[in-house]
Amino acid sequence: MKKSLLALTAGLFCLAAGAQSVQDISAEAAKVITSVPPVEQKMEEPKYWTSSLKTQVNVGQTGLTNWAAGGDNTVTLQGFVDANANWAKNAMFWNNRLQLDYGFVYASSKPIVQKSSDRIYLESRWGYKAVENLYLSANFDFKSQFSSGWVYNTPSVPADKPEGTRLEDLPLREQIRLWEDARDLKSDFLAPAYTNIALGVDYKPAMWISINMAPLTGGFVIVNDALLRKNYSMDMKDNYIELQKEFEGIDPATITDEVTRMRYDYLQAGLADGNAYRSARFEFGAQLKVDFAVNVNDNFKYTSQIVLFSNYLKNPQNPRINWDNRFDWKLARFFSLTVTTNLIYDDTIMIYSERDQLTHQRIQFKEALAFGFTYTIASKK
Repeated sequence: MKKSLLALTAGLFCLAAGAQSVQDISAEAAKVITSVPPVEQKMEEPKYWTSSLKTQVNVGQTGLTNWAAGGDNTVTLQGFVDANANWAKNAMFWNNRLQLDYGFVYASSKPIVQKSSDRIYLESRWGYKAVENLYLSANFDFKSQFSSGWVYNTPSVPADKPEGTRLEDLPLREQIRLWEDARDLKSDFLAPAYTNIALGVDYKPAMWISINMAPLTGGFVIVNDALLRKNYSMDMKDNYIELQKEFEGIDPATITDEVTRMRYDYLQAGLADGNAYRSARFEFGAQLKVDFAVNVNDNFKYTSQIVLFSNYLKNPQNPRINWDNRFDWKLARFFSLTVTTNLIYDDTIMIYSERDQLTHQRIQFKEALAFGFTYTIASKK
């Protein structure tokens, strides 16, 4: 009996000691846990910017050997860049887009490289949400081209060459010189260039369409090259206007005074070389811009932009029209087929036609189909 009591007492003592030990360990663990600083959870910062960069290089080639139907051996190369940087926060957005397009073609019928496409287009649009789908907006545009554009007229063989000499029989260097002498300049960097700021509203009834109406639009048409100013209907300088009025209706053959003759020659020289015209023209009017962007599926995309501008200051009934379309069909991961069209009507641009031998306003249209390498980088919001 005594042994049983002793054993029971020893057991209870061990249990009590074990329980005390567990309590001590738990207390120590609690101290350690409470002494460790809490881990701060990092809040992910909101991303207000999204960006994308699309690059495209298109190459084409045609080779003919003993081809009875005729034609040219050609090589084409074209590069295209479409960069976007957009910011949005709460009721405000700021969208920026830069498009650069440049290409050339070489044809065996001409010993020169000709420009086939050339475009600089920068667009920046700010908007603040007023009501559902309607934003107060300010829009800035800039359009121009990189380099000189020419119309290449077929040159004649110099009269001092032997009879029967063909153009292609001449040395290559002389052929190039003759082609360059016969060409007519049609455009250049900042000749023309269009820039404007448009204030109005932006209506976005759906994700794929945006309608911008700007009754207050002001900007400049710039023609940096004096030889092109008359073709783009630039305003005449004041001193030349006075001279033109002075000699209006006067037969040049009747001018005998030396000073008067010098003034008349000065007027004619200014009209001929373009220095009689201003390099910039201010325009103020209303603008309507409609943008479409439709993703038919993962491989086919259609984008379009229509811009109408009416100049309050001169002929507001004749709006300037720009309509650009682009179809992108992704054939493989890095290859695509692209079709672009550009339509322009501007009653201030005078174009000569050999068909009717007249210079006046005309509808301008360009279409291009290209296959090439495409690579796109886009950020994730």
